[in-house]
Amino acid sequence: MVAYMSPQVTDTSAVAEGTREVGIVVIGSGFAGLGAAIRLSQAGRTDFVVLERGDDVGGTWRDNTYPGAACDVPSQLYSYSFAPNKQWSRSFSPQPEIQRYIQSVADKYKIRDKHVFGCDVQSVRWDESAHRWKIQTSKGDFSARFVVSAVGALCEPALPDIKGIGSFEGQIFHSARWDHDSDLAGKRVAVIGTGASAIQIVPQVAKIASRLDVYQRTAPWVLPRVDREYTAAERFAYKNVPGFQKLARLGVYATRETQVVGLAKAPVFMKPIEWLAKAHLRRQISDPVLRGKVTPNFRIGCKRMLISNNYFPALSQPNVDVVTDGIDEVTANAVVAKDGTRREVDAIIVATGFHVTDSPTFEHIYGRDGVPLSETFAKIGQQGYKGTTVSGYPNMFFLVGPNTGLGHSSMVYMIESQINYVVDAMRAIDRYDIGTVEVRRDVQDRYNADLQSALSSSVWMNGGCASWYLDEHGNNTTLWPGFTFQFRDETKKFDLIAYDTVSRKELAAAPAAKATATKAKAKPAANAAAGDEKAAAR
Repeated sequence: MVAYMSPQVTDTSAVAEGTREVGIVVIGSGFAGLGAAIRLSQAGRTDFVVLERGDDVGGTWRDNTYPGAACDVPSQLYSYSFAPNKQWSRSFSPQPEIQRYIQSVADKYKIRDKHVFGCDVQSVRWDESAHRWKIQTSKGDFSARFVVSAVGALCEPALPDIKGIGSFEGQIFHSARWDHDSDLAGKRVAVIGTGASAIQIVPQVAKIASRLDVYQRTAPWVLPRVDREYTAAERFAYKNVPGFQKLARLGVYATRETQVVGLAKAPVFMKPIEWLAKAHLRRQISDPVLRGKVTPNFRIGCKRMLISNNYFPALSQPNVDVVTDGIDEVTANAVVAKDGTRREVDAIIVATGFHVTDSPTFEHIYGRDGVPLSETFAKIGQQGYKGTTVSGYPNMFFLVGPNTGLGHSSMVYMIESQINYVVDAMRAIDRYDIGTVEVRRDVQDRYNADLQSALSSSVWMNGGCASWYLDEHGNNTTLWPGFTFQFRDETKKFDLIAYDTVSRKELAAAPAAKATATKAKAKPAANAAAGDEKAAAR
């Protein structure tokens, strides 16, 4: 049976009686949700609660505890700007260090008491008559004026649709739900997938398994992992020398931003990086047959670029076999490849990534007229405005929303940009006594047309691969097509001019069905708030 934690938003078990009314409900407490809670608190908001299905903060870094789990973004860039970590031990941090950092931030800002842990959110519904969100959870019902969805893009494991996989009688689990009670020593193990998690898992399992079969659908581009422990002098400087860590962070940030030119603007500039990856492959794998199996057939950057120094050497071990024929079916004790080869195994590790463009959470968020977010996205694609708001879902903000992902740098930077936008939205809403705020559909459409146009010349659209960056419509609804400082500039101020708003006074005076949404640009107050912003869209 597959070990699989329930989705962040489900629609199943019964709820407790009674409804708790709050101003803001934040769903999730990874980097996004925790950061939002801290910034809301710093802005003087006390009327919020964080609903977290797990038993602690951390999100992805709490859940992904597989052997070898580590970050592929440099440590100095992988932290909140307002809470730099002076305790990093090395240039790329392992999972336990990152989780400890997140926990320490929660403790430092005394934000745990705003959390409800072990809380499965079952449904989120817009109540048109009350102009509030009704949230059903395993720990009771909540009513909120605003919802901040911070469930993230890597929260729902994607399980492969393979014939017979449910009939397997051995140990089987997803990499994000690692079964630490499973003893893989001396066992015959199959790893399905060769993505970011798999290339960290394979070297660890190869050390102890009697045989390891790695099922590869697409060979990834793998770059050297330039990782090392910090020296005592460096650790001292990070802790005690004013400005040293900030300068180091800036240097890493600037270096990473240079990749945008090749990834998003002119893929030809990715050639030097591709040459580096090819040289890395040649150095680490001498067997021409194996090298041929793991040589990618698409441009570097089209899919996520991976970093590792021990993945290729692990594949070269005598007890490891790379299978590229695809899987036909799984039986009670074996994996059968499409060429008919039957390989008996004791355990299967599913490392097939996450639901990014088709998250199950979308099915249980209901906007105006009871329309689920999954239905909205099925029609128009996963799109929003500045990755943060979606037309038809008033008073709701999404962190790590559509087109906020990155192919080159730290998501924490993007998350902080979005949080700034949300906090400024709350200020504007309070200042002008706004009851509901909803991004205009024409603004959202224009914004996304511009995004897709910008992405059209990127390696993600022209690199010759099929990746999880793309939705069912063939659009890249995952990645941001520019420099991260451009996104920071776009989100530094909440642009009321892009939204339809209804004042609280209007809502109180008229039935919801007849309340007339007045465009923000038609309101003197909203115009004042918008300042001299030229347009709602990019």
